[in-house]
Amino acid sequence: MTTDPAEPNMFRDVSSCNTYNYGDALYWDARYVQEAGSFDWYQRYSALRPFVRNYIPTSSRVLMVGCGNALMSEDMVNDGYEDIMNIDISSVAIDMMSRKYEDVPQLKYMKMDVRDMSFFPDNSFDSVIDKGTLDSLMCGTEAPVSATQMLGEVSRLLKPGGVYMLITYGDPKVRMVHLNRPVYYWKTELHIIPRPGFEKPGSCSSSMKSYLEPIPITEDGLLPADFVLEDPDSHFIYVCKRTNHSDLINLPTYPLSADIL
Repeated sequence: MTTDPAEPNMFRDVSSCNTYNYGDALYWDARYVQEAGSFDWYQRYSALRPFVRNYIPTSSRVLMVGCGNALMSEDMVNDGYEDIMNIDISSVAIDMMSRKYEDVPQLKYMKMDVRDMSFFPDNSFDSVIDKGTLDSLMCGTEAPVSATQMLGEVSRLLKPGGVYMLITYGDPKVRMVHLNRPVYYWKTELHIIPRPGFEKPGSCSSSMKSYLEPIPITEDGLLPADFVLEDPDSHFIYVCKRTNHSDLINLPTYPLSADIL
């Protein structure tokens, strides 16, 4: 069956989304009222630490998008990070976290929509960390537009040489088409780690050293045909390194197509 190129849901993560509108502030406000405790999407900082420390110096000015009520920023401060601006679309989450960390000067909180971060001037941050926020937008009815708006803002806010680290369930087939556009001025590396608690049957799991080695991707922005995921429900870490405009001549592009869902 062919897909109409004009269909609005063509590039949504349909198979991974339920009926909730994850791009709606009201949904998140209600959720955070009901769930007062902390919750970290996908991976805790302890699992992500080798990647964060490898790509993001502790002196960096960090933007944590879609911070929610996660502990990751606190864990990063405990690990030596000095300046983390946390934003979220939910005023409930921001009020809660602002009160919780009012005596931690390294952490700042502000209500903001990632699709419009015009409060911050260009080149404001050394790094941007995203653990599930782009995924939330990809579940919305205006997914392609929202993703373009968010990634454009992330690129604008990064200093040359800065890093956008995306932790997601989305494999290259559904993410590289959005990430690797020349207008964002970055080059992308991919890492893959298993979900928390995963145990590889019959043999030992890969070492952390092997996870830190970037995964090669094809010219089409896909995993090699013979690549086998250690965990079928692995998480993907895209490290997008902001370049100077003059470095863009050899950046690949991956055209949007109707079969990426």
